[in-house]
This record gives sequence, structure tokens and C-alpha cells, in this order.
Amino acid sequence: MAPVIRRLAQTRWATPVVVASGQQDRLLAQALADFHLYPDFMIPFERQGAGLVQALGAIAGSLDAVFDKAAPHLVIAQGDTTTAFAAALAAFYRRIPFVHVEAGLRSGDMSAPFPEEFHRRAVAVAAALHCAPTATAAAHLRAESIPDERILVTGNTVIDALLDAAAARPRPPAGFPDTPRTILLTAHRRESFGEPLREALTAIRTFVNLTPDTAVYFPVHPNPAAQSVAREVLANHDRIVLSEPLSYADIVGAMRRAWLVVTDSGGLQEEAPALGKPVLVLREVTERPEAVAAGAVRLVGTARSRVFQGLIDLYCDTHAYEKMAKPVFPYGDGRAAQRIVAAIGSRFAAAAAREMRATA
Repeated sequence: MAPVIRRLAQTRWATPVVVASGQQDRLLAQALADFHLYPDFMIPFERQGAGLVQALGAIAGSLDAVFDKAAPHLVIAQGDTTTAFAAALAAFYRRIPFVHVEAGLRSGDMSAPFPEEFHRRAVAVAAALHCAPTATAAAHLRAESIPDERILVTGNTVIDALLDAAAARPRPPAGFPDTPRTILLTAHRRESFGEPLREALTAIRTFVNLTPDTAVYFPVHPNPAAQSVAREVLANHDRIVLSEPLSYADIVGAMRRAWLVVTDSGGLQEEAPALGKPVLVLREVTERPEAVAAGAVRLVGTARSRVFQGLIDLYCDTHAYEKMAKPVFPYGDGRAAQRIVAAIGSRFAAAAAREMRATA
């Protein structure tokens, strides 16, 4: 959201009020620092031991209190997290127009990713404006009977942020292995926790053992379910580095230096292809098929044999690797925030101004 917040702040008609939830407080603190954002409201939330229903209730209730105090004319949220779903729900109950950034992504499987696929579909019901990153995402919304006038293909703001960060040519993080073929690895999806993640990581360790010019750099997600398996399978290897979560500049620096990205993250499926880095996705389905169609991303799931085969294919077949290693931009040209803010200005700003004059 940083590119949208910055551009809104530059207008004469908008005052952005930034609300941050504590759903992932360690990662949040880094992201806020990276983009020099200072939230107007911080929602305290203790994740430890809380289930999904408790998380939704806590965040939605806190957001409702913020909306009561701030009296916004519009609410904007991005993605498919519990926070985004809670924001759409709280705004709907208060009859505040809701703008969904990154709208229309669909995997077609309600269990993958879980619970994000449900969140996406539920948010779509409440949104007044759907900012779809691609034409495919827009088509999904039309198939769900969303009126065409509420859909705008904008590209994804993650590409805006990526191109800004990459222009500074950030260096890789401290400890990044200096090998010819270093893999940047991330894994945090709830549906992969336990045996699926153990299978995938075992395949990666086996691959590194067999290929002496490779290494792995793994910024481990703070979720204990990810931490435990990562340390069980990948610890105590001289060419596998387990690190703390990275700043945004560091993750961009790591992508720039990496030979290959292996991930279950949605964002990296968009960012790495823009930097010309092949991606193997540790999932069976993806809500981002455009990069797969462009040849930059392959789905390998989490089964040990498939993950290993995906790695060894790219290691042994230089031509196949080079075909995947060409920069492609299916998710935008770096001007998504510009389009989103222009649409908000034309569709909502005049109505908000009239309301303010009427209540003055």
C-alpha cells in the first residue's frame, strides 16, 4: 500500500489515515521502516494462541472503533489477509465505500491457499471498487457478477514498490552465500505446515548436497510452525543459511543476486519474474497464472520427488533456465498507484466533498 499512501498524500483532496494491524508485528515493523510510514492508528493484537475466528473478531472490532473515531469517507485495503477481510467487513457494516487493491485473484480451490481464497471472494461482495492487477483477475470478478463499472485493471502496486526499490540496486543481505547458484527460499503457507513443508525442504537439502556450487538462503517466517520444520530439516549445513525475516531492501537485494527463487509466497511470484529470476512455487495451484503462462514460474507442489526434479531440471538444462530467466511484467508497469488514486479521485472525492460541505 505504500505507493498508494504516498500518492494520496500528494493530492489536494485526500488525507490518508494509515491503520496498521499487529497481525504480524515483527514483519510489520520492518515494512513500515522500509517505506518510512508512520501509522495514525496501530491495532494491538496478540497472535499467540489465537485462532482465525478470534483474530477476525479482534481486528474487525478494533477497526470499527478506528472508523468511529476517524470517520473516513473511504476505506482501502490490499490483498487477502484476515486484516483485509476484517477491513471490508467493518467498512460494509458502517456503509463506508471499500476499495480492494489486488482484487480478483482466484486459485479456484477454497482450501489453497487457506483461508485466503475465501477472504478474496468475500471481500469482492463488499467492495465498491475492485482494482484488479491483471485482465485475468478482472475476468474472475465479472464471472462472479461484479458490475463492469466497478472493475479497474491497474496492475499491482507491488511492482511499483519493487521497481522503486530495485532502482537503488540494493546489495544482498549480510550472510547471503557467495556461490554461483544460490537459491532464495521462502515458505509460510498454512496449508503446507507439517509434513508437506518437511517433504519440500528435504528435497531442497538433498539437491544442495548433490550440487556443490549451490547454496540456500532462507529468511524464515516467524510463525512457529514454519520455524520448527525449517530448523529440523535445514539446520547445520554449511551452504544453507537460515536468517531472520528481511527488510524489503534486503529481499530485493537477495532476489537480484539469487540464481533461483523457491517460494510459496504470492508476492514473490510477481516480483521475481520482473527481475528475471525463475521461480519454483511450492504449491499445487496459484491465483497468479499469468507468470506461469509467461514461462517464468513453475508449480512444483511440495512432494519431495517433484521439488527435487524441478531443481535438478533447471540445474542441468541451461536452455530451460535461460528461457525462465528473462524479465517479464504480467503484473504491471509500475504505475498501479497512479491509476488507483486517479480512479478514487474521479469516483469518490467529489461525493466526499459534497458530504463535508453539507455537514459543515
